[in-house]
Amino acid sequence: MKILKRIGIGLLSLIGILLVVIIGYVGYMQMHYYRIPDNRKLSIKNNQSKQLSLHHLYFIITYNVGFGAYNHNFDFFMDKGELKNGTKTQGTRGTAFSKQSVLASTDGVIKTMKKQNPDFMLFQEIDTHSTRSHYVNQVNLVEHAFKNYDHVFANNFHSAYLAWPLYDPHGSVQSGLLSMSKYHMQSAVRRKYPVSSAFISKFTDLDRCFTVMHYPIKGGKELIVINSHMSAYDKGGKMRKAQMKILSKVIEAEYKAGNYVIVGGDFNHALGRDMLTHFDHQEKIPSWVSVLDQKMLPKDFIMVKATNRERVATVRSTDMKYRPKVNYQTVGDGFIISKNIKAKATDINTDYRYADHNPVRLGFSLK
Repeated sequence: MKILKRIGIGLLSLIGILLVVIIGYVGYMQMHYYRIPDNRKLSIKNNQSKQLSLHHLYFIITYNVGFGAYNHNFDFFMDKGELKNGTKTQGTRGTAFSKQSVLASTDGVIKTMKKQNPDFMLFQEIDTHSTRSHYVNQVNLVEHAFKNYDHVFANNFHSAYLAWPLYDPHGSVQSGLLSMSKYHMQSAVRRKYPVSSAFISKFTDLDRCFTVMHYPIKGGKELIVINSHMSAYDKGGKMRKAQMKILSKVIEAEYKAGNYVIVGGDFNHALGRDMLTHFDHQEKIPSWVSVLDQKMLPKDFIMVKATNRERVATVRSTDMKYRPKVNYQTVGDGFIISKNIKAKATDINTDYRYADHNPVRLGFSLK
C-alpha cells in the first residue's frame, strides 16, 4: 500500500508540474500576442527615380516563397489531408531541413526572378529572423541581389516561440511581405486584414495584411500596387470573405479616384470554380480550399486568368512530400486588376523546386 501511495503521489505531482508548465506557457504566448495597428506607414528603402508611363509594357511577378523550406521532400505539420481511397495524411515538419536548404531555395528564387527580370516583384512568406528558417534573413538576401529596385517590407507573422510539434518546434517567427520595383514609389502603407480571434487559432494564424503602394505616373494619376496574403487555415472561408470585403473597399476607392489598381499575391483560394478539381491528383479537395471567382469582385475589376492555367498550377498541398499527380494542386496565386489596365498573365513552372508555390507573371499596360 505504501508503494502504491507513493506512486499515486508521484503521479499527482507530475500532473501538477505539467499543468503549471502548460498554464505558464499559455500565459507566455498570450503575453507576447499582439496585432500591428491598421494604416501603418512603411519605410521605402533604396527608392528609385524612374516614373511610370501610360501605354508602356511592364511586368510584375508574385511569388510565395514558403520561408525557403518547401523543396520536394518538405511537408508541413499544420497541413492535413485525405487521399481518395480514405487514407489520412498529415505533414510532420515544423522547420526547414537545414540552413543550407533554406539558402539553396532562396538562391533558386533569386535566380528565377533574375531570369524573368520583372519591373515589380511581390513576395509572400519571406522570413527575416525565424526558427523555422534557421534564422536566414531571406529579405536581406533578396534585397541585396536586386540593387536597382526599391523595397518595402510589411511584417505579417510575428510570433513567440511555438513549441510544437515537440520533436521539431516551429519556434519564433518574423516574416512578411516584401515588395520591390524599379520605379519611384510615392508611399507605402500596411493595411490590416481581420483574422480569427479563437484561442488557439490566433497563435498559429498570421497577422494577415496587405501592402498598398502608390506609384506616380507621368502626367498625373497613380498606379496602386497591392501585395496580399489571405488566410489559409480558414475552414469554410469565413475569414477570407471578410478579408475580401476589406480589400474590395480599398481598391474600389482607388479606382473611383481615377487610379490604376493591381492586386497580386497568394489568395489562398482556388481562382475559379473550374480550378477546384482541374489537375490530376489522388487527394480529396482540402478543407481550406474555397473558391474566389469573378462575381465576388467589385464590378470594375477583373481576375486575370493565366493563359497556361490549365497546364500549370500555382500551389500544391503540403500534407505530404511532393509527388506529381498525387498531391492536390490548384491555381491560388495571381492578379486582380482594374478595367483601365490591359494585361496578360502566365504561370511560371518551377516544378515546386524552391517553394510550395509557383510564381505568376503579369504583363500589363496602363490605358
